[in-house]
Amino acid sequence: MPRTRHPALAAILWGGFIAGTLDIGAASLISGYNPIVILKYVAGGLLGRASLAGGPGNAVLGLLLQWGMSILIAAIFVLLMRNRIPGMRRWATWGIAYGVVVFAVMNYVVVPISALHTVPHFSVFSFVANLAAMLLFGWIVAFAARIFLGRQPPPATAS
Repeated sequence: MPRTRHPALAAILWGGFIAGTLDIGAASLISGYNPIVILKYVAGGLLGRASLAGGPGNAVLGLLLQWGMSILIAAIFVLLMRNRIPGMRRWATWGIAYGVVVFAVMNYVVVPISALHTVPHFSVFSFVANLAAMLLFGWIVAFAARIFLGRQPPPATAS
């Protein structure tokens, strides 16, 4: 287990950056679009459809937004695990379950209210592929939490 002064922060950052970066690759493989186009779609959540016609700056914005969301998603998981499940005995199961939650929230809450205003197109392939990508995302975040948090006791609570 890596030693760090701030294990929760390390778990959040490593889990968020790795899962978020691999998620861009997964989206590219699933859709067949270049990762730059995927990143422009991510930026489109803030800028709308005009983001797709933009230049490299829009892709950089998309990457920053992707990492920001991924770190936030990782932070929620790490804080829940750290405070609620001592020892993380079933980290893989919790990570996969968390991936299902992330899939549902992103596809049926975040994307529809984004500036793109899109509703995910349903096909068996897209549903299964995107769900699998989010299960992997959740597993990576959980793995990072397990590696950095290890078997630490939960933080002390004020009595």
